[in-house]
Order: sequence, then C-alpha cells, then structure tokens
Amino acid sequence: MIKNRVTRWLEGRISALDLPLSVCLPNRQRIGPESAKVNITLRSPRAFLALSNPTLGKLAKAYVEQEFDLHGNLRDSVEVCARLTDADAAVGRKKTHHAWKWWRHTKTADRRAISSHYDVSNDFFALWLDRLRVYSCAYFKSPDDSLDKAQEQKLDLICRKLNLQAGERFLDIGCGWGGLILWAAQRYRAKATGITLSRNQHEYAEQKIRELGLQDSCRVMLCDYRELDEREPYDKIASVGMFEHVGRRNLPVYFGKIYRLLRAGGLVMNHGITHNLPNAGVPGSEVGKFIEEYIFPGGELMHVSVVMEAMANQKLECRDVENLRQHYAKTLWRWVERLEAKQEEARKIAGEKIFRTWQIYMAGSAYAFERGWVSIYQLLAGRPLADGSLAYPLTREFVYRS
Repeated sequence: MIKNRVTRWLEGRISALDLPLSVCLPNRQRIGPESAKVNITLRSPRAFLALSNPTLGKLAKAYVEQEFDLHGNLRDSVEVCARLTDADAAVGRKKTHHAWKWWRHTKTADRRAISSHYDVSNDFFALWLDRLRVYSCAYFKSPDDSLDKAQEQKLDLICRKLNLQAGERFLDIGCGWGGLILWAAQRYRAKATGITLSRNQHEYAEQKIRELGLQDSCRVMLCDYRELDEREPYDKIASVGMFEHVGRRNLPVYFGKIYRLLRAGGLVMNHGITHNLPNAGVPGSEVGKFIEEYIFPGGELMHVSVVMEAMANQKLECRDVENLRQHYAKTLWRWVERLEAKQEEARKIAGEKIFRTWQIYMAGSAYAFERGWVSIYQLLAGRPLADGSLAYPLTREFVYRS
C-alpha cells in the first residue's frame, strides 16, 4: 500500500539525513523525533500522494489545499522540506523553458492573470506590505533598516539611477499601488504616469493621487503596455517586477514597445526576477508548476543574459547592471513575518487557502533567493541619439550621494 511505502520512505529519509522533522499520520502514529523543530500533521489521505514522490511544488500544493499542517518556524520548515526532497539537485538540473503557447500572453490572458494575483483584496496586501504598498524588492542600506525605509530607499535608487529631473515625463509600466509614480512626482517633480492591469490597484492609486493633490503631475491608467500611445514619448521609463509576466517569446514586443515609447537620449530601468541557470525557464522541484497554478499563471523566468540580449536587439543600450538577490531574500522574509503577525486578520479577509498560498509562496521564494536559484537585476539602458551618444554621468557617485 502507498501509505506503508511512504511511511517506510519517510522513516529512512529522516534517519539518513538526520532531519529535525516529525510527521504525525492520520492514525496518530508519529515518524521522527517528537522534539523535532518542524512537525507535519497529515490531515488527508491525499497527503500520502504528495509524499510518495515529493517535490517542493507538491508539498506546497498539499499545504495550500490543507492536506497537512506545518508546525514550527517557517524558515526551518522550508529548509527541512528542501532537504527532504533534495531540491538543490532538482533545481540544478537544466531544463528548457516551457513550450511556447501563444495564448498565454494575449492581452486577455495577461489581464486575467494579473487580476487573479493582485485583485485578492487591497486590505489583505496592506497587512504586510510597507506604508507605500510597494510589492517589489526593497533596498537595504543596513540589515536593520525597517521595511518602510528600505522601500523608500529602493524608490529613490530607481529615480537616481534614471537621473530623473523635474518636469520630465516619467512612465512606470506595472505601477502597482502607485508608490513609484507618487515618489517621482513628490520628490523629483516629474510628470509621472503609471499603468496597471489590476482594477484594485488602479482604484487605490487614483485615490492616493487625489488625496495628495497630485492630479496635475501624476496619473494612473488601467491598460496593457501594448496599448500605450507612442506619439508623445517619455524621458524616463521604469518597469519594476513586471517583465516576468511578459513571456520569453514576447520580449521583442516588450522591449520594442519601450524603445518606441522612449525619446532619443532617454533611459529605462528594467527591474525583475531572473533564473540563475542560462537554459532554464522555471524553478525546479516543481516549484514552477506550483507558481503557475497558484500565483502567476503564464509567468516565465530567464537568465539575465537573455534579457540583456533582448534589450540590445531592440536597440536599447545597457549602461548599468546590479544584482539585488540578497535584498529580495530579506524583503520576502520581512513580508512573511508581517503576514504571520497579522494571520488572523489575513484569514478573515482572504480565507485560509489564500493565506497559506501567500505564506508558503513568499517563504519558498525567500529560500530560492538565498540559495541562488533565482536572482533579481536592475538593468539600466537607454535609447541612443542618432549620432550614437547617450548622455549619462561618468561614474555612479551621483546615485549614492547623501
């Protein structure tokens, strides 16, 4: 029987790896030491299927579907599950990206995917995001920086790298709840425009613009980047945590559109997650499968070299590259801690399944960044003038000035 086979396998695996893990079966039989740091309580016979040939993706799904409960520190739980499934070996195997499916990144499909991810509830996200509701990697100048401070530092870092000036037309593709466009309008006096496909985000950002009296310098539109009018180009463009949804085959469309939206001599910042294996398209150990089903339908990751090549093919010259992997691991753990601190409210707002989905997704993502399975890069590029020139300060000193 599968139960007996799984039980024997668990006993052998826990013993051989000396895992600080105990598993309580539905018949109350316990496998592993009672004093273990991590405890799993099986709630459904279906949990045996997830454990019969376990991957991180299968375990995450079983947890979200409440087939088992986790007890113990979440950092320890993710680490133990990764060791149990030998996730490092699975992630280390090169895999080609998903076979292209043209319907995955139509405007309708992308709008549906973004809505499923972000339109859970503004109140739910407010529980664990910073006060500006920035849902992307923060920037820590010190390990002790608060999340609020680190996110403000990230917004300022983007504006400084873009050398954003007063009066410049600035576009944020995938603007979320509007944190960056509000920062650019208030702190840099730019003429800021943001776009999003999420109705909840759009309504919230519009409300904040009105509350702050920024209607003359700030606006947000509910539209797809492919629909933007190219007749009035922008001086500076940012895309933060958005291009992961574009799709590998759509990179020429995406960067080609940015090129046409950017005035000659203008700059663009592309800030996004990448895979650390050149020929991989999704995280291994079936993590990608879990993310596809529960988090980002149609999301695709690629190596930074692929992104840089795609930018170059659309005549965007890369001028600066920075890896923020450590920063995103720290950001994600901060989000997890804040979500767990408000877990009762989160469950009331969104339900048990949504709470578990975001809890395990963010904890697993933090682990992936820590292990170096994935990275996040800020790529600064520009559209050169007709003579090939592209004005930019000679050094980075202006970015880090006090």
